[in-house]
Amino acid sequence: MEPTATDYGTFVIDILARSSKTIDQKDLRQCIGLASSFLVTDTTTNVVSGIVSWSAGFSRLMDVVVALHAINELELETVNAASKACSECWTAAGAWRGLEDSRSKVREVAGKLKKLLDTNGRTYKGEPVYAP
Repeated sequence: MEPTATDYGTFVIDILARSSKTIDQKDLRQCIGLASSFLVTDTTTNVVSGIVSWSAGFSRLMDVVVALHAINELELETVNAASKACSECWTAAGAWRGLEDSRSKVREVAGKLKKLLDTNGRTYKGEPVYAP
């Protein structure tokens, strides 16, 4: 029996669609925290387009993080979750054969996150941000 393919992009949309007018950042952090797991499962259960579904989900989540920052509602815990997810995805991409191409998406997402940080690149609104 073939395993059911996972789809991080669809998962993210489903979770975000359940949100009311405001985004529950606890739910957002949980979705972000699953990025590295979905990277592995999307690409192993759907060899053809798994990297595309994972990339779409990871990008959507970072777009939400950027939007929350723009309206001054982004919580430090969410920034930390995003930073940790980038680190975990980078590690997974280097450890699993065939995931090397996902590093460009991790680099892109991390670049968006870095733009939100204070000028020193290590804090968000004066508070230290998770760094591996």
